[in-house]
Amino acid sequence: MTKKINIRHILIALVIFEIFFLYSINADAHCDTLDGPVVESARHALTTGDVTPLLKWVPSDDEQLIRTAFQNTMEVRKPGGQAQKLADMYFFETLVRIHRAGEGAPYTGLKPGVEVDPAIALADEALESGSVDKLVGVLTGATATGIRQRFRRALETRKHAAKSVAAGREFVEAYVIFTHYVEALHASVKGGTEHHGHQ
Repeated sequence: MTKKINIRHILIALVIFEIFFLYSINADAHCDTLDGPVVESARHALTTGDVTPLLKWVPSDDEQLIRTAFQNTMEVRKPGGQAQKLADMYFFETLVRIHRAGEGAPYTGLKPGVEVDPAIALADEALESGSVDKLVGVLTGATATGIRQRFRRALETRKHAAKSVAAGREFVEAYVIFTHYVEALHASVKGGTEHHGHQ
């Protein structure tokens, strides 16, 4: 019984890994890119000289740190040219590092142009347009495809399961993959997923 439970837990973990691992990597990359929303907000703030819109990206405990870094950056970048580029990069890195720490995630440097996951891009687009329909359609379609593929495999192997022990095992493997995929999806829908595991 213990062995069966352990295998079941491993399979569920693998399914969850498949669903969310790439999302997590790309979500992290989205925060860490020079094209991402955090740095985009920082560019705008440095242009306008107003730090206030940036404060939403950091915990309240770190607000003063960002205000100080912003003022220092504004002062150093005044001559323009190389001084401005270096000062701006210092500020981008500081802001993203503090933002990431607030999420409980490590800072691994700014990426020059990591491709954003299509779902994240659609989430941003939905917020800009005020409509979530396209995002819902894409995610619903991807979920349906995943279910259908595993269902077809389980159904096909089920037809031949009684022919031999090997065929029976093939069915059981497909059955376990199918049912645990569905179970993991259902659990994630019920429980939801928080950014970097934070509620």
